[in-house]
Amino acid sequence: MTLPLDAAGAVTDALQAPVTQESLPADVVRSGSPSTGVRQLGTFSGVDVGIWEMTEGAAVDAEADEVFIVLAGSARVDFIEPALPSIEVQAGSVVRLTEGMQTLWTVHETLRKVYLA
Repeated sequence: MTLPLDAAGAVTDALQAPVTQESLPADVVRSGSPSTGVRQLGTFSGVDVGIWEMTEGAAVDAEADEVFIVLAGSARVDFIEPALPSIEVQAGSVVRLTEGMQTLWTVHETLRKVYLA
């Protein structure tokens, strides 16, 4: 069961919660046919919390100011702007992104993360 975060005793199975996938626009796809999905869980102390998922493939993105924790899957994140070393993420990875970063996500196995933004 998924309850909004402001409900007392709220619990969400972040691995099983359904996320509606949408195809990415062709201009951001670099390989494959990736799709993404988001499930907003609510706001906690002014911070948006949700689940984000991307299927296999590669796509560029402009980032929000966020911290995320990877729950499942694996990917490489290349930092285009600012130019930083690439990172590999998998279940258990905790990553900090800042507003406006330009990235290239290459997802090897469908990636699911919980984000705080």
